[in-house]
Amino acid sequence: MSRPLRVAIGGVHIESSTFSPHLSTAADFEVTRGDALLARYDWLATARSWTADVEWIPLVHARALPGGAVEPGAYEGWAAEIVERLAAAGPLDGMLLDFHGAMSVVGRDDAEGDLITAIRSVLGPQPYVSAAMDLHGNVSRVLFDACDLLTCYRTAPHVDVWETRERAARNLVEALRRGQRPHKALVHVPILLPGEMTSTREEPARGLYARVPEVEARDGVVDAAVWIGYAWADQARCQGAVVVTGTDAAAAADAARELGECFWAARDEFAFVAPTGTMDECLDAALAAVGDPARRPFFISDSGDNPGAGGADDVTYALARLLARPEIRAGSCRAVFASLVDPQTVAQVADLPPGAPVRVAVGGRIDAREPGPLLLDGVLEAVADDPDGGRCVSVRVGGASVFVTSRRMQYRLLESYARLGVAVEHVDVVVVKIGYLEPELFDAAGDWLLALTPGGVDQDLARLPYHRVNRPMFPLDRDFTADLTVVTG
Repeated sequence: MSRPLRVAIGGVHIESSTFSPHLSTAADFEVTRGDALLARYDWLATARSWTADVEWIPLVHARALPGGAVEPGAYEGWAAEIVERLAAAGPLDGMLLDFHGAMSVVGRDDAEGDLITAIRSVLGPQPYVSAAMDLHGNVSRVLFDACDLLTCYRTAPHVDVWETRERAARNLVEALRRGQRPHKALVHVPILLPGEMTSTREEPARGLYARVPEVEARDGVVDAAVWIGYAWADQARCQGAVVVTGTDAAAAADAARELGECFWAARDEFAFVAPTGTMDECLDAALAAVGDPARRPFFISDSGDNPGAGGADDVTYALARLLARPEIRAGSCRAVFASLVDPQTVAQVADLPPGAPVRVAVGGRIDAREPGPLLLDGVLEAVADDPDGGRCVSVRVGGASVFVTSRRMQYRLLESYARLGVAVEHVDVVVVKIGYLEPELFDAAGDWLLALTPGGVDQDLARLPYHRVNRPMFPLDRDFTADLTVVTG
């Protein structure tokens, strides 16, 4: 082309559980615009050859920790701003849509579908749109039809986030330079699984995702992507999906069909990435391991209230079971509970001197399921400011350090523990609100169990009150033949 390409960038990035009582508001989001938005992408800071002669137009990007459904006014404000900035941007060749793909908004069934519809209303049909998504997102027909290119992460835990965004941008620029709108093919796979059964560290997800670059390398194929989907929203769009884009329609369709069939064929092989049990069963095993240095620290995932998947982050069930143990009460076992969000409790104790006695109720303010707010009768152990959790405190009760935060956060990094004076290698048992262990915790763990605890992201999907997902759906239903129809565009 004789002039630089003009490509807009924006999006709203969150996954949100419709089973969680938490309401995600504007205050939960980090919002970037202008130069700050462009600075997120290192392929703009250190120019690649494919970025030459491209003018990048920043719109707005809002991103939050997973949570409950988004408050309508917050979503509508960002959607309106994206549309307004697009309208003011002048002629555009394309847009990079940077979002998660599993956003729920109160009153909407397909938030990303609604967003792309609003974008197309002002962008028009000619500019190309490329979506960079999480593999736990959902691909509705509306989203598929309105986008020209869609891709997603290929690892869980996600270690290729920025690589995926760069690939989505590069695919867009290269398609624009070819001057040929990509062919695309979609296969919906009627599987609904929690991420903790689909980690790419383990089979069959490891093998399934290993096929993606092989498929992508074929003649006529530009990109191949497999979405596990998001299990904790009761919406018709929630299911597995495969999208292949390419320069050859038949190659894209054949590849999408092949990956969809592989995904479906593997359905009975998916299993939890760690041994599972009730919270009490996991505590029995962890306490039995005390004294064995090879199994220290012993991690237990409080998976049903994982804020990294959308849990409220204040269900007290696992903490109550931990503090009920005599070894913990007596202090003969060193434990950490990370964490509960409760800004009210933090405000009550954070200005006390370390070592001061505290007697406060904690948790159960957002998700009040049993046992609800829990009394902590102990001493203030530490106070720290955390970039994710805000003002945080550690309250010592017997042998347990209970972390309480001002903002919802996931204790996935060792430096977050260190801020409150804890080196996990010196701890017997770490109970953390998480699902599969993120890389630093996985490497640090001497042993690990996944507790099937209650919460808004309950791993036992049969316990969730689904009413609107498409049926039949594996594993909610098992005796059926999947319709793996290829939809092309």
